[in-house]
Amino acid sequence: MKDIKEWDDFTGRFQAVEDVDIRARVTGYVKAVHFDEGELVKEGTLLVTIDQRVYRAALEEARAALKVAEAALQYATQELKRAENLSKRGNISRSVVDQRREAFAAARAEIEGAKAAVQRARLDMEFTQIRAPIAGRISAKQISIGSLVSANETILTNIASVNPIHFVFDVDERSYLAYARMAQEGKRKSGRETPYEVVVSLSDEKEATRVGFLDFVDNRIDQESGTIRGRAVFPNDDLLLLPGLFGRISVPGSPVYKGVLIPDEAIASDQDRRIVYALGEGNKVTAKVIRPGPQIDGYRVVRRGLTGDETLIVNGLMRVRPGVTVNPQVTELPLARKRR
Repeated sequence: MKDIKEWDDFTGRFQAVEDVDIRARVTGYVKAVHFDEGELVKEGTLLVTIDQRVYRAALEEARAALKVAEAALQYATQELKRAENLSKRGNISRSVVDQRREAFAAARAEIEGAKAAVQRARLDMEFTQIRAPIAGRISAKQISIGSLVSANETILTNIASVNPIHFVFDVDERSYLAYARMAQEGKRKSGRETPYEVVVSLSDEKEATRVGFLDFVDNRIDQESGTIRGRAVFPNDDLLLLPGLFGRISVPGSPVYKGVLIPDEAIASDQDRRIVYALGEGNKVTAKVIRPGPQIDGYRVVRRGLTGDETLIVNGLMRVRPGVTVNPQVTELPLARKRR
């Protein structure tokens, strides 16, 4: 007898928390590639440079247009002041003053448009240097020096974040309903509200050693597969885990409760029933029908049929029958192995 928590196992695959296709935001020819394929890059690392000459010329042209607009505004300002002074002495008509005021407003609007053109040209100039939007491991380059790239279309490469990493898995409808019922009854909080601790094992591992936390449960059951998607997040400090890697995740399937654990070798079969042999008064053997559950810590959970104070036969089951008397030899079972 011990406090136990049942675990449910599901298969799934690892997935990058952030996965970005790198595209150019301006059109032009590739002048330089600054990264090595497959390396780790930091956010802001310069990856690709596009030929800047056309965009540098456009920036200079926009700056020149701004200076022209500034000169025009200065002239229009002086003309408006001169017209207003003359109007006060009655030496100029009101319509001329209105024309000068209109010219001043147009010149001021030209200034705003010229400033916007300079800002746009400056952005285009900045966009010729393509930098990593996230930190992670970069993929193979899809372009070479001299390649023509189209704005917002050509994929240059891809970056996938590496630490932490997501594990995505699908939960069958029956398991989901069991979790939902327990949440309604207050036995187990919903995975949407509680970041349950979970463990994952890789295809070459016998035991789960990596600990993470449940961080997302989808909002619908997939009609085709009859499953609901769940997701956990795991640290990846050693960078062993890669997106697409297969794994098996263990999720808490029950609250902590006092359970009965027995070794599998104590369980026998009687047609479609599972039974154990217990010692009664005078060491007489009696058969007890049980309902076994999952294996936890190296032992089998007994959901129904035992109270935990019985003495069970674990060796020589083929030689005993209900009603016979035996000479028991007490054996000490090894301690329960922890799940991780």
